[in-house]
Amino acid sequence: MLRRGLAICLLCVGILSAGKGDFHRSMSSSPTRLNPLLATDSASASIADWIFDGLVKFDQNATIIPDLAESWRFEDNRTLLFHLRKGVRWHDGKPFTARDVKFTYEFMNSPKVVTPYKSDFKFVDRVEILDDYTVRVHYTQPYFKALSIWMMGMLPEHLWKKEKDPMRSRLNKLPVGTGPYKMNKPFGINERIVLEANENYFRHAPGIKRQIYHYIGDPSAEFMMLKAGKLDIGGLNPLQVTRQVDAAFRERYAIYEQPSQSYTYLGFNLRLKKFRDPRVRRALSLAIDRQEIIDLLFFSHGSPCYGPFMPGSAVYPKDFVPEKYDPRKAQELLVQAGYGPKHPLQFTLVTNTGNEIRINAAQIIQQQLQRIGVRMKIRTMEWQAFLNTVVFPRNFEAVLLGWSLSLIPDAYSIWHGDGDRKGGFNFVGYHNPEVDRLIEESEKIVDPKAFAEHYRKIFRLIVADHPYIFLYIPNSITAVSRRIRGVSPSIIGIEHNFIDWKIKD
Repeated sequence: MLRRGLAICLLCVGILSAGKGDFHRSMSSSPTRLNPLLATDSASASIADWIFDGLVKFDQNATIIPDLAESWRFEDNRTLLFHLRKGVRWHDGKPFTARDVKFTYEFMNSPKVVTPYKSDFKFVDRVEILDDYTVRVHYTQPYFKALSIWMMGMLPEHLWKKEKDPMRSRLNKLPVGTGPYKMNKPFGINERIVLEANENYFRHAPGIKRQIYHYIGDPSAEFMMLKAGKLDIGGLNPLQVTRQVDAAFRERYAIYEQPSQSYTYLGFNLRLKKFRDPRVRRALSLAIDRQEIIDLLFFSHGSPCYGPFMPGSAVYPKDFVPEKYDPRKAQELLVQAGYGPKHPLQFTLVTNTGNEIRINAAQIIQQQLQRIGVRMKIRTMEWQAFLNTVVFPRNFEAVLLGWSLSLIPDAYSIWHGDGDRKGGFNFVGYHNPEVDRLIEESEKIVDPKAFAEHYRKIFRLIVADHPYIFLYIPNSITAVSRRIRGVSPSIIGIEHNFIDWKIKD
């Protein structure tokens, strides 16, 4: 405790010595590479987002709009033409041109580069430069991500073409982009990172002139810094916001709350006889009171989850009405399936250690299922052992896990039958030929409205099949200093318009 207290005191001194116009935030780990094509950890990705721009981006309503591209159009369903903005400059003053777009694509596909983002560009055949500010992208087939993959940050050709070892390049420590913020010195391990406003940013100069990331590896220490008023933004958990913040904290911070972009689910092993019966799966879904779980685990700071896609997005059916908690109907279905007091349904639910929320959710579900005579045992395992000996070998009856929710979902890996293979993400063994057909058709749809229509059908089919019990979506709770003006939360997050934020005088 003494060492932690000393660390927090030293951090306070560092923050107090910074300028009053600085914006202070925390990071729980040091970034590895500040390169949008190589950033796979959250710290690297979040910081790189301030430094680099893509050709397109989401607006506050999750609609794709121009970014470094001034406009675009599909010449046909396999050819996409971009007209780039003129006058955009890299942080070192060099102009951004079509050569940078082509180079970024070629960098992505270099044998020297290891990145999971390559798969998003699997249907790109080639990138053609028509002139300094016009790029034509050729695809091998129509592709529903043809436009959205170009949210990837662009790299400056004039700097990166000189690098022989891109994975270890100094540019990953001291990046140069076109974004609203820039760095003036390379970062070190567990050191604070300072981002300076790009006064020549093509949209407009950011209202906040400096962002300072402070390394705080302990969540409780971050909360202490927030309570002390030393950070301008920070996440809160339900217990903190319900029981541990006082009137003084609320005077200092505005608290913004919205659904997170993730959900937790109970997944069945559909290869087992007991779970091949749809009446059993539906009965268990009806027997689980999702709101009770949310009230107990999150102090009501969450919402029930009823399907695989993000509520409020274009792919979520607006007229969808979920089945409500109904233990009596659940018991009737179990009786129809041959289960009762003399022959109760029994199974084991496996989840991972290190996630108390998930373990507590399993215990609540266990109690709820007992009410209808179902005997569910709980088994917990260390994360890697859980994945390697239970999940991927399909050595389970039921699992408790979670997935992220995307504004433009890709259902193939989780819900297509091809995913039911070694190393695949369809580890529950879900197979529905109609879902497979719709997913395959959707991959080749360029029009976003037609794509959304297909995905709404996929949503309804999956929900009707009950391969999962979709459980809950926890809320994301963020505290922002009241000295900040211009905050406007949206479906894509609270900081979508950060360059418009200003610090009150």
